Amino acid sequence: MSEMTSKERILKIFRGERPDRVACFSGMGNVTVEGLRKHDYAFYEIHLDGEKMGNAACTSYEIYGYECAVAPFDLGIEAEILGSEMNFYTHKGKDDIVYPTVKTKSVERPEDINIPENLEEAGRVPIVLKAIEVMKERVGDDVPVGTYILGPYTLAGQVMNLEYLLKNSFKKPVMIREILDTFVGLLSDLAKIYWDSGIDYLTVREMGAPTDVLSPRMFRTLIQPPLKELFKKIQKPAVLHICGDTNAIVDLMWECGATAISVEQKNDVAQTREKLGENAIIFGNLDAFGTLVQGTPDDVREAVRRAIENGVNSVWPGCDIWPSAPKENMIAMVEATKEFGKLSSH
Repeated sequence: MSEMTSKERILKIFRGERPDRVACFSGMGNVTVEGLRKHDYAFYEIHLDGEKMGNAACTSYEIYGYECAVAPFDLGIEAEILGSEMNFYTHKGKDDIVYPTVKTKSVERPEDINIPENLEEAGRVPIVLKAIEVMKERVGDDVPVGTYILGPYTLAGQVMNLEYLLKNSFKKPVMIREILDTFVGLLSDLAKIYWDSGIDYLTVREMGAPTDVLSPRMFRTLIQPPLKELFKKIQKPAVLHICGDTNAIVDLMWECGATAISVEQKNDVAQTREKLGENAIIFGNLDAFGTLVQGTPDDVREAVRRAIENGVNSVWPGCDIWPSAPKENMIAMVEATKEFGKLSSH
């Protein structure tokens, strides 16, 4: 059998078919300093210019053979749509890696939510759409082009005071649920705009809802219903990603209706595989900072081998890859996946 392209391999994995090997990709940001240098970009520039965002998103494939192109690189797109002001740290130097942050919170009650009519023209959505066009042009035949949206609760955490949100998740769950349900509408509309622009897969990042923060019971009653509704409305393949300790909620994550779930290093993947069965599509669980940035190439190889042995369908870092990840570690991740990925039965 001739080797598949990354795009063929990953779309096969999403369909639940057996590929030639496990893939090494992600649904989150993966630009590295090496990639920025390739185009002589400052980090802040790639959040504000669609051409630069798209070019930067292709660099991890072009330099290391990482099997995807994904944009944007920050978590502020939806918050901006809803009227929050962002800080892009444009005063920083070329070598400073500082992610954009939400400067002003725009929501306290359901009636504060103001969704613009022309979503495709709101905030930085045009920039992301331009980036998708650039990615498709540069690498779209060979690797899948992806993007992401926030999960409803994570978006709430971006546009609301966090303490207020957490407190009222317990005290006023009906009000918080109303806000989350409204966000489902916004997020599903945004997902449709991205799908119409030609992406190959979408990730829903509900990173604000691990069991480190909320109990499994709270996940079931407050977080899961809006997620189920969102996955019902959006096109597939779509991945549900939750950071942190997800061991107690993987079954609830899988019930949300995503094509695949993504877990990080705090998740016991072997246990998750056992719990969810052979047919579940599980991506993970490489430590995107502790191993990929701070470890040696041997540490990376070992983490990849373990993830594959424990049953992941694709090696997938547990969060955005921090841009300072060394070139040799990125290469080790891709090469180890090729080496150990053929031995897997998944």
